[in-house]
This record gives sequence, C-alpha cells and structure tokens, in this order.
Amino acid sequence: MNSAHPHAFLVAPGGHLHGSVRVPGDKSISHRSIMLGAIAEGTTHITGFLEGEDSLATLNAFRQMGVHIEGPHHGRVTVQGVGLHGLRAPSAPLNLGNSGTSMRLLAGLLAGQAFDVVMTGDDSLSRRPMRRVTEPLAQMGARIDATAAGTPPLHIHGGTRLQALDYVMPMASAQVKSCLLLAGLYAQGDLTTCVTEPAPTRDHTERMLRGFGYPVEYKSAKVCVSSGHRLTATSIDVPADISSAAFFMVGASIAAGSDLTLEHVGINPTRTGVINILRLMGANIEILREREIGGEPVADIRVRASRLRGVVIPRDQVPLAIDEFPALFIAAACADGETVLTGAEELRVKESDRIQVMADGLLALGIDARPTPDGMIIRGSSLSGGRVNSHGDHRIAMAFAMAALRASGPIVIDDCANVATSFPGFVELARRAGLTIDMTGVDHSSLTPGSI
Repeated sequence: MNSAHPHAFLVAPGGHLHGSVRVPGDKSISHRSIMLGAIAEGTTHITGFLEGEDSLATLNAFRQMGVHIEGPHHGRVTVQGVGLHGLRAPSAPLNLGNSGTSMRLLAGLLAGQAFDVVMTGDDSLSRRPMRRVTEPLAQMGARIDATAAGTPPLHIHGGTRLQALDYVMPMASAQVKSCLLLAGLYAQGDLTTCVTEPAPTRDHTERMLRGFGYPVEYKSAKVCVSSGHRLTATSIDVPADISSAAFFMVGASIAAGSDLTLEHVGINPTRTGVINILRLMGANIEILREREIGGEPVADIRVRASRLRGVVIPRDQVPLAIDEFPALFIAAACADGETVLTGAEELRVKESDRIQVMADGLLALGIDARPTPDGMIIRGSSLSGGRVNSHGDHRIAMAFAMAALRASGPIVIDDCANVATSFPGFVELARRAGLTIDMTGVDHSSLTPGSI
C-alpha cells in the first residue's frame, strides 16, 4: 500500500491560535452575487468575492452563457448584466466541478431559459442527489434529464413554459428553496411561486433579490416571488464566510491559551447556529463591532479558549449550522461528557457522507464516535495522533486540521486538494494564526511528534 498522498495535510500536535485574521469571502453570497448580477440590468460591482474553485465555477458558467465578467482580482469582480432573458446557449456543457450549490441553484435559473443546457461536475458532484430540485422543478413544467439514480449530469431542455408553484419542502434546504425561487422569476403570467420551510435556512437569496430591487414576500415560514419584475444592478460587499470562520472558532475554543479575533464575518441569523451551539457548550465568544453591509449583518468575532461540555444539540439549530458540523464534531470530541446530534440526515449527502467520514476519523484518533442515521453521539476524550481520510471533502479536512491543537501526536489528513473549493489559502492563514501545518505527500511511518 502506498503510504504517500500528493495532497495530504500534515499537522503537528499542540499550540494555540492568536491574533486577528480575516477568512475568505462567504461562498454562498459569492455564488449568488454572480448569478443575480448576470441576470440584472446594468453593471454590478462585487468586492470580497471568494476566489475559490466553487465560486469560480459559477463565474465561468455565466461567461460561457455570454455574460461579460471582469476579474476576479483581489476579490473584485464586475458583472455586465444581460437581464432576465439575455443569457445565451453555451457551446459546451457547464462543468461545475465540485459545486453542488452551483448546480442546484442553476437548475432553477436555467429551467426557464429558451435554450438547452447540460451541467456536469467532478466525480463527487456526479454522485450527489439532484431529485430534491428536479422533482419540484418538474412540477413547475421543467424538463430535466438526469441519471437513473437522479444524479448529474443534468440535461435541461429549454423553451418550456414554467408555472408558479406553492411548494412545501419535506426537508429544510436553502439550496432547494433558492432553486425554486430563481425558477419562479421565470414563471408564466403574474402568479406567485412560494416555498414553505419546515425550519429556517440561510436567506441570502431572498436578501440579495431585494438588494437588486426584486420584490420578495414573506408569510410566516413561507417566502414568495412573483414573475414579471426585473433586477437592477447594485454593489455587493461579500463578508467573510462564517462557515470558514467556524474552524478557527473551534480551534481557538479547544486550544489552551488561544485568543483569536475573526474580522468582518457575516453573522446572518440563518447562519449563526455554530455560534449558538458553541456557546451552549461553554465557548467564550464575543461579538464585536456589529454593523450591516449590503443588507447582511457583519461583525468581528473574538474567541478565547474555554472548557467545553457535551450537550444535546437543539434540533432548531441544526439547519442554522448544517455546514459547520464537521468543525463542531471536533469541539464535541474535546468536550467533557457526551454530545448528541439528531435531525441532521442531510449531512449524509454533502460532498461526502459527513456523518460516517467524521465518525471514522474520530475513531482513528481514539474518540468514541457512534454514527446514527441522522446524526452522531460523541463522547469527549483525549485525541491521539493518527491518519484520517477526508474523502475529498474540504470541510472534513479543515476540521481534522484543527483537531491537532488538542492531539497527543501528529495528524495526517489525506485527500485535501478540494480545500481550495471553499478556502483558498487555508494552510497559510492557519499557520499565521498559530497552527503548525503543511500540505505535502507524506510517509506516515516516518512521523514522530517532533517531525513536522
């Protein structure tokens, strides 16, 4: 068996996090800024854009459909909008790489176009379920072909007349909600498309639609859009991504002596589950300089080391922290007592089966982690060194990197190339904050605690 991996994280045990850092721009907002800027009328100016592979996949898709986009250059992007009906048929399939957000949201936006389009992705994206968007889109009249398993590639047939839909989501998902709202912009007549959520999910699409001057109506747990309006270009300042900040929040919470400030972080209330859950566990988190920029709440977040305790995670917090659970599982592994998560079955259909992959990795590091169909039970203990496989999942890789702060030996994390999809420069920023980390092919047999 070959013990080297060309994209492994090699992390020394111990240390603490300190100083002030700004993580890259919010991926969810970066995606949406390109999508809505492209179908708006006029020129949209974006700052703070995340120059990661997922966001760039969205940007390149719209370039293929005839949208003139300048940048990105140091987070600055200029989008010359073509209006709701100005997109052109691409000359080749849209390759969206690893980005499920791009594919699911674009499925809605493209379902109402006059042209055919095929969307493909990498091996990971090609295994991810798409029926959650293709089935309600079919109810609106869209014609979308997928594999027999309901996975990509997706072939969207153009020229169909979409009908408005009143849809009750069986599972909370911001991607499904956003997909249907974008399709609703193209529904025939002046009827209204509504989506009812079983629990609140991130509302960046709704906020940004309003920022582009498009009316959005709220009725309790239901959000609605009517066709027949237009989007007007605007300026967007993308805040730092709370999902990326979450790794550093957990790292600073578990490592003795840590005192770290994360700057200009988006604290949209539909995304702050990670803060709420960490505080419930006893984390010392301070929210500083709260302000609003471009319709999104932003703040600096100061985190100091504290003694965490195991908790039963409230089910109403699960949709508000769905992308942050890999990091939260590391916090649970370092907490006193037992942490129980339920109601998070969506974690099994992310870039990896995050429940099983995290459980396997925690077990390899000496932690009692028991996966369940919709969550996990973790009993906090001492982390050993060892080797884990991220299965190409960027959030798994970054979570286990932070685990080394409390480990008794080095941690090797294999298959980390996809970290660039959401967090370009993670290794460099983590080093600056105090983590001893390298990215390299590595022979695990030669490792000792002082070998990094």
